[in-house]
Amino acid sequence: MRIYKDLKHRNIIFFMMLVQLLLIGCSDDFLKPKPKSFFTGQNVFVNKQGYDAALITLRKNLSMEQTGQKNFLAHQWMASEAGSPYLPGSTDWRLLTPTVEGHQKFVSQINEMFIIVKNANTIISRIDNIEWEKESDRNQILAEALWHRSYWYYRLIGNYGDLPFVTEEAKGAKLDYKTHSRWAILEKIKKDMEWAVINMKETGAAGVPTRGAGYHLLTKIYLANLEWDKAISAATNVINGPYKLMAERFGAEATDPKKNYIWDLHRPQNKNIAQNKEIILAFIDRYEAPDGARSPGLFTARVYHPTWWHSAENARDKDGGLGFIDKGPLYDSLGRGNPDCLLNDWHAYDIWKDKEQHTWKNTPDLRRADINWFDRHEFIYNNPASSQYGKPFDPQNLPHPAEHFIRIYPIPFYKTYVPNHPQQTSPPMGSNGDWYIFRLAETFLLRAEAYFWKGNTTAAAEDINKVRGRAKAPLITASDVNIDFIFDERARELFGEEPRQNELNRVSYIMAKLGLNGYSLTNLHEKNWFYDRVSKLNNIYYNANLIISNTYHIEPYNFQWPIDDKIINSNTMGRINQNKGYVGAERNEEPLTTIDE
Repeated sequence: MRIYKDLKHRNIIFFMMLVQLLLIGCSDDFLKPKPKSFFTGQNVFVNKQGYDAALITLRKNLSMEQTGQKNFLAHQWMASEAGSPYLPGSTDWRLLTPTVEGHQKFVSQINEMFIIVKNANTIISRIDNIEWEKESDRNQILAEALWHRSYWYYRLIGNYGDLPFVTEEAKGAKLDYKTHSRWAILEKIKKDMEWAVINMKETGAAGVPTRGAGYHLLTKIYLANLEWDKAISAATNVINGPYKLMAERFGAEATDPKKNYIWDLHRPQNKNIAQNKEIILAFIDRYEAPDGARSPGLFTARVYHPTWWHSAENARDKDGGLGFIDKGPLYDSLGRGNPDCLLNDWHAYDIWKDKEQHTWKNTPDLRRADINWFDRHEFIYNNPASSQYGKPFDPQNLPHPAEHFIRIYPIPFYKTYVPNHPQQTSPPMGSNGDWYIFRLAETFLLRAEAYFWKGNTTAAAEDINKVRGRAKAPLITASDVNIDFIFDERARELFGEEPRQNELNRVSYIMAKLGLNGYSLTNLHEKNWFYDRVSKLNNIYYNANLIISNTYHIEPYNFQWPIDDKIINSNTMGRINQNKGYVGAERNEEPLTTIDE
């Protein structure tokens, strides 16, 4: 298909640009670009319209979070207590190295993220190349470019920790990068965002980061930097802004009496409409957009749904025939799942349990309402030729029945259901659609966390209850509040939206810096909150019932991912550190603690 070829061609060009940015030497001929068109930095950044066009590229880059099969957010959730990798070669984290990443992109996505940083730096470096008619135009464009760079550096240090901080446009091969500490990067993006929020647009079109998105990001940065009062203040600026939690029916399907407003909130076609007051920022991705302006799709069914239709694994009936087939209404709804991110029973059941009755089945929480989930008992054999046609999935039909919980598992359908467009003929993987980057429910939970760290559990409970009350979940008291409960609530509310591993990583650093529970920055790769929480709650790891060839194993140092060896080895005149626990870390040097402008 042409769109895939075009995307592949663009990605190759972007990678070569990144190679120039991060460390790979090249010949003089290579440094003389031969563009197919005349759109270069010299003739694009000549007026306000040129800068606006560059910002459109950065806004589109946000869709990389949750579009395509190997998207960034899927990696976040498979590296958490809610899920794990599924494909062979990626389930045992001990096999993840600076050169080997199995069937995933834990290592190589650093290159894609640095391409986006490069795009932002081009605007930042060239902001004064023209005489601006209005200083406010200049400042708004610079502020948004700083937002994008800060957003992606927040994500990068969440994935990888200490990294080089690139402050300006790369105009030639550079081979002497040095690693900056995570704390130095946080300080830098904090200062950038403190200026940016003053100059960002108060309101904007769909997909445009506004001041609310600026304060939301700044809240996260303050939390990571252990600045509780500033985090509370930044979050309060958002909460007191033009947003509200949606608690009534709206948008597409609003007249369907079987659905509820939680379902409405997560329909892709509702995320950027004016009725939705909860949205702070969502990227735009529409099937009806022209070629080159849309992604391959959200791939939510492909990435998060079980391989229920596959004859070799799960589809057999009691007679060995096909019980499930990849045809018909069930296939159209559940799609062609083959999970990059295998979801587990902790996320499907445990976090929804009533603390008195210890069951999830009667929860009033709309986020776990029957209409919003597709549970195990709802997988009904759909092959008319099967002896078990119309009957529910029977684990005894599996080659290893004890493994049923990773073969057929519940689906948070209200988030992942994105059916094919009426004109779309490709297999149902999860079609195009808008997706949240930030929304108000998370702002409440971020402020609740800041209150918790500050010791004000009463205020934390009040903010958590704003989110729980909207979902009709039982309200909590101050005595219920701890960091684990806050992250349970984030898992209930923000599946598929927050960068889960990054936020677990952030708290691991906070607890280590505070010296809580025996954690320390000196041996964080050997003992951290991320690992303790994941190994305790994720029932896939170290499970004796798993007798398939895939070994599910994770280690404390996997709380951060390895840095691509190609980047390190090509930086021949400097030193980029490797994360401890991975090959190459023995050559590390002390990271820089300040960033030169």
